[in-house]
Amino acid sequence: MAANILITGASGFLGSVLTGYLSQSEFAFCIETIGRGKEATYQADLGTGIAPFGKKYDIVIHAAGKAHMIPSSPAEEAEFFKVNVDGTKHLCRAFSPDTKPDAFIFISTVAVYGKDAGEMINEEFPLSGSTPYAKSKIMAEQWLQQWATESGVRLTILRLPLIAGPNPPGNLGDMMNGIRSGRYFSIGKAEARKSIVWAEDIAAIIPKAAQVGGTFNLTDGYHPSFRELEHCIAGALDRKHPRHIPLVAAQSLAAVGDLVGKRFPINSRKLRKILSSLTFDDRKANKLIHWNPSKVIEKLPSII
Repeated sequence: MAANILITGASGFLGSVLTGYLSQSEFAFCIETIGRGKEATYQADLGTGIAPFGKKYDIVIHAAGKAHMIPSSPAEEAEFFKVNVDGTKHLCRAFSPDTKPDAFIFISTVAVYGKDAGEMINEEFPLSGSTPYAKSKIMAEQWLQQWATESGVRLTILRLPLIAGPNPPGNLGDMMNGIRSGRYFSIGKAEARKSIVWAEDIAAIIPKAAQVGGTFNLTDGYHPSFRELEHCIAGALDRKHPRHIPLVAAQSLAAVGDLVGKRFPINSRKLRKILSSLTFDDRKANKLIHWNPSKVIEKLPSII
């Protein structure tokens, strides 16, 4: 009998990859979705609520969420909590004791650790994230842990770094677009390494993660440097390697950005993040859910 899977955020970047991958006939899954678009099985805004479910799902994958923006007002900050925390509560409260899922997978983020620099940070690291995005994800994780325990639902939390795949949002998408247009500049030696993960690998591990439960960092296990990513993307686009800005010049520009504010593309904090390695340890996933990821820089050319 086919397993019933419910996916939230199915029209988003990661949600669409999860839906497409798990819909393949070889898995024999029956996929239904929640979203605001007409293509969704349930058309709803989880931030405001959803009607009770009349059927049971074996697995719920909660990929809906708000990210990829820096709030500029209290109202924009509040939106993170409305979507990421209230939306999670509304989703879970729509299940009755008879329709509660066997397994619930929450798509979280390594931002919960609150680090701009660090090497091989594991799941036991304190949750010190202070941005509205990080704090809302921490609150959602903590609420889910209590709900899952009380409801007898097996909970899996996947803490993800930068995600790579077709038309990626966020910093990776910006890097691709910048290199494509010739407006991207490499800074210093570009030696800082960053954790990254291939989107389809996340989809592939869902069935096993749902069986086991727990909290896991997922990365590609290689953590490429900025220079490696730049070379990989430029080569796939048949572009020259990005122009180089010496570190001293970058520091001067960052100082200007500190004075000018948000209108300027770089400031001292952004520069520190660019120059600092930030990697996460996924050995727990290797051991417990047999996580065996792809090397992202070997996959990137296929989608550029």
